This record gives sequence, C-alpha cells and structure tokens, in this order.
Amino acid sequence: QVQLVESGGGLVQAGGSLRLSCAAPGRTFSTYDMGWYRQAPGKEREFVASVRWTGETTYTDSVKGRFTISRDNDKNTVYLQMNSLKPEDTAIYYCFQPMSGLWGRGTQVTVSS
Repeated sequence: QVQLVESGGGLVQAGGSLRLSCAAPGRTFSTYDMGWYRQAPGKEREFVASVRWTGETTYTDSVKGRFTISRDNDKNTVYLQMNSLKPEDTAIYYCFQPMSGLWGRGTQVTVSS
C-alpha cells in the first residue's frame, strides 16, 4: 500500500535538535506540495510547516526561526530540521501530501525539560 514513512523522532533535552525525514512514493514527488503536522496528547492535530513544489515554505508562528523544512526531490524525501526544541514541541509528527491525501503513521518527538 502506498504510504508516507516518517523517521528521526526520539527523546531530546530542551534546547536540542532533531531532524525528521519523510520518504514519499511516486515518480512525481517533485510536483507535490508536502507538509508536516503534529499532535500533542489531548490536542488537535496542527499544522507545523509546508514546502511547495516550487520550494516556497510556510511555518506556524510557534516554530518560526527554529524549524526548517526542506526537500530532496532526487530522494523523494522531505525533511524537518528542528532546533532549539522546547517541551511544548512534544508530539507525534506526521508527514502529509495534500494532493494525494496521504498521511504517514507518525514519529514521536519528546522534549524533556
């Protein structure tokens, strides 16, 4: 079954960094917008960042200046570099491809204080 596969989550102390990866199927990856969402315990899933097929990026205010989304079209992969992590960044992070409606299964990010 076609799916997105996230990796790179883990446990990190506040102020630390993690890089998430999302591998996507298909030979037309370069034409798709891609996004990252997250869901903290007891909260709704929320938008984190997106990168358009043009390379244009968008971020939610709470991660601006700390997170960077990027893509490697040769590897069909989108990345989320997360720096200066805070305990409130703790969540399951999901990769999303709007055009196809595909979601990954998520990767857990836990930031300890």
